[in-house]
Amino acid sequence: MDTVFIKGLKIEACHGVNDDEKRFPQPFVIDMEIGYDMTDAARSDAIEMAVSYSVVSRIITDVVKNNKFNLLEKLATECAYEVMDKIPAVQTLTITVGKPKAPMKGVAFETVGVTRQFERVTAYLALGSSLGDRKAYLDLAVRKLSATRGISVKRRSTYLETEPYGNAAKNKFFNAAVEISTYLTPHTLLTELNRIEAECGRTRTVKWGDRTLDIDIIFYGNEVIRDADLTIPHPEYMKRDFVLTPLKAIAGDYFCPLLNKRVKDITVQK
Repeated sequence: MDTVFIKGLKIEACHGVNDDEKRFPQPFVIDMEIGYDMTDAARSDAIEMAVSYSVVSRIITDVVKNNKFNLLEKLATECAYEVMDKIPAVQTLTITVGKPKAPMKGVAFETVGVTRQFERVTAYLALGSSLGDRKAYLDLAVRKLSATRGISVKRRSTYLETEPYGNAAKNKFFNAAVEISTYLTPHTLLTELNRIEAECGRTRTVKWGDRTLDIDIIFYGNEVIRDADLTIPHPEYMKRDFVLTPLKAIAGDYFCPLLNKRVKDITVQK
């Protein structure tokens, strides 16, 4: 990946937990590496084809100067989000925020700071609804996804009416698959999906029971994640025709990192 970098961008601003930090500006030093495909810019020699470090610097300066955050973690994240929101060509981003005059008494140091990394990836989601106006809930879910910072809906399948899975749900489902582009981390994405489910009246009382809306992360780039909160690829997707059928319609050529197969070549496992 080609890289634009900015090193040592110095901005005076008020960020920190202490009252004095919120009242009196102090220096912050920002380094950033931005990955994007420079082929068109190099071929054309046209500035409009490039990611401008001048534009990036202005975006960062606006965020740093026009906000007051307690934590460097929040400051770095907001700077990164704003750059990726405003410059779609950015594929990867690493930002380091240094605070050379942090209030740490009794120790000698050059600077303290944080580093965060982001990457724009393609992810695939499975949507389902079995209560109320099922189509309306899926439509609402897509609108809410599109309105969520860090998520861009690229494609969605047609809606498929299916029989309930397991023995808990009693109603037929509407199911669909959605392709998104996102720079949210997998766990942050999960948090946003849970929020959308809750806003659509989802309650979690009976496993596999009827629900207004269910959104599962099936794939997130090529990542394989196994922890207490999240499993990607989704552990049950290959057993569910109501997930595979819509998924094949929009992601048939996606290569599953677990099965070493393209989605279009996967048959439902019994």
